[in-house]
Formats: sequence, C-alpha cells, structure tokens
Amino acid sequence: MHRCGRGIRFLSSSSNTRINWDPTVSLELNHPTLILLEKCCIRDHFKQILGQMMRTNLIGQTFPMSRLLLYSAISHPENLDMALLLFNNYTPHPNLYIYNTMINALSFLTNQSFALYNSMLQSGIYPDKHTLLYLLQASQCILEVKQIHCHAVVLGLLSYGYLQNSLIKMYLENGLLGLAYQVFQHMPVLDAVSFNIMIVGYAKRGYSLQALELFREMLVSGLEPDDFTILGLLVSCGQLGNAKLGKSVHAWIEQRKSNSSSNLILGNALLDMYIKCKKLEFAQRIFDALVEKDTISWNTMIAGYAKVGELDLAHTFFDQMPRRNLFSWNSLISGYSQKGDYMMVMSLFSSMVVNNVMPDNVTMAILVHAAAEIGGLDQGKLIHSRVVRMQMKVDAFLGSALIDMYCKCGSIEIAFMVFRGLTKKDVNVWTTMITGFAFHGYGSKALELFSEMQGDVMPNNVTFVAILTACSHSGLVDEGIKIFNSMKEKYCIEPGIEHYGCLVDLYARSGRLAEAEEVVDNMPMKPSRSIWGSIVGACRAHGNMELAERALRELLKLEPEEPGGYVLLSNIYSTWGRWSCSDKIREHMERRGVKKTAGCSSVVIDGVFHDFVAADKKHPRWEEIQSILNCMKSEMMSSSAFSFFLQMLL
Repeated sequence: MHRCGRGIRFLSSSSNTRINWDPTVSLELNHPTLILLEKCCIRDHFKQILGQMMRTNLIGQTFPMSRLLLYSAISHPENLDMALLLFNNYTPHPNLYIYNTMINALSFLTNQSFALYNSMLQSGIYPDKHTLLYLLQASQCILEVKQIHCHAVVLGLLSYGYLQNSLIKMYLENGLLGLAYQVFQHMPVLDAVSFNIMIVGYAKRGYSLQALELFREMLVSGLEPDDFTILGLLVSCGQLGNAKLGKSVHAWIEQRKSNSSSNLILGNALLDMYIKCKKLEFAQRIFDALVEKDTISWNTMIAGYAKVGELDLAHTFFDQMPRRNLFSWNSLISGYSQKGDYMMVMSLFSSMVVNNVMPDNVTMAILVHAAAEIGGLDQGKLIHSRVVRMQMKVDAFLGSALIDMYCKCGSIEIAFMVFRGLTKKDVNVWTTMITGFAFHGYGSKALELFSEMQGDVMPNNVTFVAILTACSHSGLVDEGIKIFNSMKEKYCIEPGIEHYGCLVDLYARSGRLAEAEEVVDNMPMKPSRSIWGSIVGACRAHGNMELAERALRELLKLEPEEPGGYVLLSNIYSTWGRWSCSDKIREHMERRGVKKTAGCSSVVIDGVFHDFVAADKKHPRWEEIQSILNCMKSEMMSSSAFSFFLQMLL
C-alpha cells in the first residue's frame, strides 16, 4: 500500500503472525506484586513495585508487563515516560494487547502511534478492531483515515459497527460526506447511533434536506429517535428557516418529556432554531421557561437579537447576563457594527478591555469591518496597528477583513501587502483580494491572481462573481465570457443568477446590448432586479431607448413600490429631452405614494462622524457649511470653464 509521511503500510500475505504469549502466563491476577500495582496511586510507590518486579524477574514476562504498561500508560498517563522506557527496553516480544495499549496511550502523538503500528506489522502481528480505533483517534489528516479504512477492509474488520461509526464520523468531520454515506450504506446492521451520526453530521455541514431524508429512513427502519436525533433535526430546521417543521419537532420534544439531563441541551437547540427562523417571540418563551440557563442560553439570545437589529433587547440581555464571556462581547459588538454605529462599537470594545476580556481574531475582524463600513481608513489603520502590537497571528478570517477594509477605503496597495503577508490563504482570502482589484478597475491583476489562486485552492461561486465583475469593470469581455463558460465545463460549478447577472453586465457595459438581451431571454431562471438595472444603465449610456423602456417595465413589475426604477426612467427621459414623459413619471410616483429616499453622505473629522442628508439643515454648523458652499458656487460661476459649459448646455 502507498505510504505517505507517517502513513501505514501492509505486509505481504506470506508474513507469519506471531502471538508471543509468554509461557509464564500462568501467573494469576492474585500475584501479590500485581495486587499492589492495582492499588498503587503514587509515582514513588509505582517505582518501588517496579523494582520489586525486577528483583523477582517478573519484568520480562508478558502478562506482568502488560499490567505494568496498562497502569503507567492508560490508568495513570502521568507515568507515560516510564511506560515508554519499559516498552522500549524490557519488552522484546510484545503481543497485540501490549501494542494496542501503547498505540492507545500515544494516540495524541500521531507520529509515534503510526510508527508503532508499522513496527507491529513488521513483527508479523496483525491488528484487531481496537488497534484501528486507536489509530483513528491519532489520525490528523484524511489520508491517514483512508489508509485505516483500507486496512479494515483488507483485514476483514470493517464489519464491526463501532469502527464503521468512527469512520463515518471522521469522514463527516473532514467534509467527505460521500465517503461517509458509502460506509453508512454498506453497514450490515444500521442502528440508531449510525443514523444519529449521519443526521447530525449532515445538519452541521449544511445538508439539511439530506439530514431530514435520513430521519425519514430511520423511522421507516423502525428505529426509535433519541435526543441526538432531535438535535440534528433542530439544526436542520434552523438552517432551512423552516419554523413550521421546527414547531413540529418542538411538540415532539414536549410529548417525549426528555429527562432533565438533556433538557438544557435541547432547550438551547430550540432557542437557536427559533432565532434562525426569525421567530424571536418563541425563542423568548423558551428562554423564560428554561429552569436552568447556561452561558450558551444567554449568548444565543444576545447573538439572535443582535443579528436581526434588535440591539436594545440584545443589550438588555447582555447587561442581565450573570457571567459574560468573549462570545457575549463579540456578539453585541458585531450587532452594532452591522448597524454602522462605529462609536458604540469602539465604546463596547473599550469596556471589554477594561473588564479584562482579551479580544481574539474575531473581535478584531469585527472592528475592522466596522471601520470599513464607514470608510474610516485612519480608524482601520489604528485597529491594524493594535493587532500588530498585541502580536496576534493574522489568520485567514482576520486577513480577509483587513484586505476588505483597505480595498473599501481606497488603499489597494496596502491591501495587497496584507494579502502577500498571509502565510495561509483560504478561498475567502483569495476572493476578497480579487474583489478588491475588481472594484478598483484592475482587471488584469485580478485575472493574474485568479490564475495564481488555482495552484493553491479551488475557486468557489463567490470567486467567479468577483472575477466576472473584474472583467466587466475593466472591459475584458472575451476573458469574462471564457471564464463564465469554464465554470461548468472545468470546475463543475453551475452558474447561478448572480453569475448570469455578471455576464449581462459584461455585455451591457461594452455596448453589446443585443447579446445582453439574448442572455436574459435564455437564462434558466427569471432575471433579478440587478440584471434589469444593469441593462437600464447601459441603455442610458448607449442610447437604446426601446430596450431601456422594456427593462424598466420589468424592473417596476419586480419592485412596484421601490423608487429606484421610477427615478431611473425619469432621468433617462430627462437626458433625452423628453420632459413631458419625465414629469408624468414623477406624477405617477406621487399618486402611488412612492417617495425617493433622500441622499446621505458622511465624513470623519478628528474622530467625529458627521452625517449629511439632502435638504437637511439640522447640522449644528449648517450656516458655516452653507457659507462655504455659496463661495464655491460663486467661484464656479465666475470661472470661464464653467461659463463655457453653461453656454453649451443652453
């Protein structure tokens, strides 16, 4: 069998298996020295017993040695150093039991476990199901799991249910759902444990529909669901946002009257499910009904209310919480960050530090995101410098946030420096940097990075949106078409509506409106608002009134109460001198009660945020601002360039 790194290998079938049972195994468990060993609990006493066994020549016999190793390696792992010494120097012919004992003891040291297993195979001793289970505990990469799986098949050990369940669990944890299902399908006897592992594993990985289908199969098989099954169902209902199904599971829980030891776990799962389904009133009832509440209960409510923007309620729960932890602070700070309240974000962060709660990468990423949302480059740099001063390791999550912040604040060069400085880049890091190049108009650099990325990680759906956007904004039509066509052919990714939107925008921006319209007509799904919007924008630039009117009609069908479509149509008529049509659109808006949202802008001066809304005179320094604007207007009016511009318009 192929061997990689610290992997395992087969011996040829001609190897002789040596059992190595010592003839002195007639020593019974009631030997005085071994009885003392069973009662021993102090290292010094263990050394005395060991010395006694050496003097009486018990140390070289297999059965006493197995008891010594079990004691020092498993029962009292603080004596593992002694176990290793005994195994390496006083066990010339270890049997399978001894090997299993040592492999189990060394399962946290992967290199040594697999080296010991290979040594066992070379000695002509074949493993049993316990050996492979201990190796699974030691495995750190999926290749090792697959090798253990192969050994189980070849040696005829895969029929053991516990081993199969362990393999399924390992495959699910590593995201190999197909392999997990293959093992599950070929199990001779499916029990509730096997179904639970599959249901919970599928649910946690986001395959909620498959988890529910497995639950149906479980019921058909006549197996009785338990609390673990219900946990998987609640996770699935939450991910699907299916409150109706979630309520059915809740009713089932009430009927079963689960024992008190699992009430808190299921109660927290119910809280999480109702919050993900946006049924906060039900979540509140569950929370109030919980006899016992732990940190997870409180944090679930804080995170739930913060996520939907109910920050006052989230803050109330936060203030009432008996013992806050880092997750509590992060949840509340994240809520205010999503709202764009940078001052509150920084206030909470300061309070967090005062309360001796050390921030982690998630905290700093939230702060960076808050700075990015307000376009605060200086604030973002201060947060970045704090990360450096705290000697925090910038992982992919924080790295993506920093790259995004610098891109949004216009510092694409610094963003690229952060990108190059990351030692480990996941698909999100690559995609964020490509997105930054796209919105700064660096289409060629985005294409170069996309090509480089494929030598490290595989692109995903979002990556293709980013690279297609880059092509669109840079006029790289042929390159964009080629990438769009490669999605399904090369990467087995089915284009979604967002990808078709990018393709339409690619054609429309370059003036190829007929091809853009053809894509819209032949799409496998209905066009979205953004697709019709990009066509309208292109028609305005390229003078295609007929297509513009069609696109706007479709846009108004999708969003009849939104002002954007009406304003676009009115502006297009104005641009082409059709003032009467423009006035009719404005009158139609008034009749339907559709109002245009006032424009808003903001600026940060000396750390203070100033918001400006069109026609709003509430700013305390409004008179000074108006005076400056009037001066600027006078200078513009007096300039020859502006005068010439006015003459051209007239």
